[in-house]
Amino acid sequence: MSQLPPCPQCGSEYTYEDQDMLICPECAHEWVIDGAVEEDSDAPLISDAYGSLLKDGDTVTVIKDLKIKGASSVVKVGTKVKGIRLVEGDHDIDCKIDGIGAMKLKSEFVKKA
Repeated sequence: MSQLPPCPQCGSEYTYEDQDMLICPECAHEWVIDGAVEEDSDAPLISDAYGSLLKDGDTVTVIKDLKIKGASSVVKVGTKVKGIRLVEGDHDIDCKIDGIGAMKLKSEFVKKA
């Protein structure tokens, strides 16, 4: 097993690896492993209503009441959506909303939280 570097922020030796990131459990600092590529070249570049780039796993907030087709419920302004997944197409965010379930959203109706 290779020796992981200590945390650059607090110096803790208890860092661990999660995919291409190193994480410090003591101060919650995350950084990229040297030599790892930060951006996937095949990942779609999708931004929110204010131009912030989104990535898989982000948390977003709905900025407009959204009526759900085929149902009488509405996704209210300010609803937080955790763990989004970016997909190709018109509705480019795949997510689960508490109390509603799985659905797709357009990035123009969300802001990065």
